[in-house]
Amino acid sequence: MSRYRIQWVIEEKDHDKLVKEFLKEQEISKRALAAIKFKGGSILLNEKPVTVRKSLETGDKLMVEFPEETRSEGMIAEQIPLDIIYEDPYILIINKPQGMNTIPSREHPVGSLANGIAGYYEGSGYQSTVHIVTRLDRDTSGIVLVAKHRHIHHLFSEQQKKSLINRTYEAFASGIFNEVKGTIQKNIRRKMDSIIEREVHPEGQYACTHFDVIHQYPSFALVKLKLETGRTHQIRVHLASIGHPLLGDDLYGGPVKLIKRQALHCRYLQFFHPILQKEFHFEAPLPEDLQKLLNGEAGK
Repeated sequence: MSRYRIQWVIEEKDHDKLVKEFLKEQEISKRALAAIKFKGGSILLNEKPVTVRKSLETGDKLMVEFPEETRSEGMIAEQIPLDIIYEDPYILIINKPQGMNTIPSREHPVGSLANGIAGYYEGSGYQSTVHIVTRLDRDTSGIVLVAKHRHIHHLFSEQQKKSLINRTYEAFASGIFNEVKGTIQKNIRRKMDSIIEREVHPEGQYACTHFDVIHQYPSFALVKLKLETGRTHQIRVHLASIGHPLLGDDLYGGPVKLIKRQALHCRYLQFFHPILQKEFHFEAPLPEDLQKLLNGEAGK
């Protein structure tokens, strides 16, 4: 089973730095360093083990090998077909179908995207737990970003704190929009009498959604949405709060005649790859049920 490694060739600007200082600049967390030290990882300088107090010289080859990750007993590996858009040694980009949980739940302990990823890793001989960076609701389709290692997940989490991972959604929202674009800024919290439903409330967490109407149909609209925050059910709650619940979203008052799930799809993903050091853009086309809405064929 392979273990995750990162290697660097030390440049002149890093001459005389301590290994500890250099690794901190590479965003290797204290927690990760402790795991490397006590749980079977290693730090090699020119192929020889060193401590973090060793000084670096220009041209040195530094390698960090992380300890193997152990999957939790509750994460059952399953052979589930995955629509993998992109893969490299650090990440997976997957197009998730509607009707599939991103992670297992009490109601759905198997059959999730995470179960399928665990099975994929097992078949590939890759020793890692499943690290989902961008989750989607069970009935929301589209792009999901997965980190292949805890350290990569940490790097993306730091990006998320700075709103550097950008997702664009497309949705079919009920009603006729008076404005072709706008911004919804309304705080969201969990509804007091529900473990699932959310609501707009002054005491909730700040949430901001930008929308653009792509096309207005007689009774609904195709809308493009970008989030500045990532609250649970944010798009669904925000659109319902302005009188335009998603088609199929019965939880928030959306009509279900044309489609039986919330008509929401994560279409675009843009981020800066923390290891390959370049910008990435991905797109997942609308699935068949949403294509029918787009073409006016739903309900026929």
